[in-house]
Amino acid sequence: MDTRTLGILIATIGLALLVLGALVAIGAFSWFGRLPGDIRIETGNTRVYIPITTMVLLSIGLSLLAAIFRRFQ
Repeated sequence: MDTRTLGILIATIGLALLVLGALVAIGAFSWFGRLPGDIRIETGNTRVYIPITTMVLLSIGLSLLAAIFRRFQ
């Protein structure tokens, strides 16, 4: 990988992180961790979150991204 390609890759990743941060800041991911199947237990001072469905969807999405990147290499 040459220097120009690496620079473009770093700039693209930075832009994607900036967009993701803006979406989080405006509340576009308020559903994250509150899907049906996510377990939330709140009693007194104790809070336990087990986001099963959210993590399954995240895993599927990341697996699809990895497969797409592998295909184009």
